[in-house]
Amino acid sequence: MFTGDRSGDFLYRALHETGFASQPTSVSAGDGLELTDCYITAPVRCAPPDNKPSPAEFDACRSFLERELALLPGVQVVVALGNLALRAYLEVLKQAGRIEKFSPYPFSHGCVHHMDAGLPALLCCYHPSQQNTQTGRLTADMMRQTLLSARSLAGLETPKDTGTEDRPTI
Repeated sequence: MFTGDRSGDFLYRALHETGFASQPTSVSAGDGLELTDCYITAPVRCAPPDNKPSPAEFDACRSFLERELALLPGVQVVVALGNLALRAYLEVLKQAGRIEKFSPYPFSHGCVHHMDAGLPALLCCYHPSQQNTQTGRLTADMMRQTLLSARSLAGLETPKDTGTEDRPTI
């Protein structure tokens, strides 16, 4: 996921700096990247025109997300990269009867929702798209801080070098 594009460059650098990835880049399958205490998925499995998936595409791919989540019973934190990811995750929860409605869980960058019924904490983050990173809506420091918050919420130790010293925005 995110391998070989600028969104991935941005995300994997932050994952590496916060101790979730073994290296700061991923260019292809088998390039040596290993994730630790982290799993990445997407609610839509295709690359739709203009990168704007339709509701039908979300619906068609929901079963993949449902199965992946079922295979990860120990998840303590879900980081939704963007409002579309948040809504897709909430839809899975709603369809499973775990939540009744979306309104208690609005999207706001850095917002943490402490879910009920044994669900993992839900942390919202702007998507690392070029539209967000090149305009400064999402900076490298904001991404690192989100991932450090995820580590904290999961009870994971913070790595010694978090990459927050004066580094340029990607």
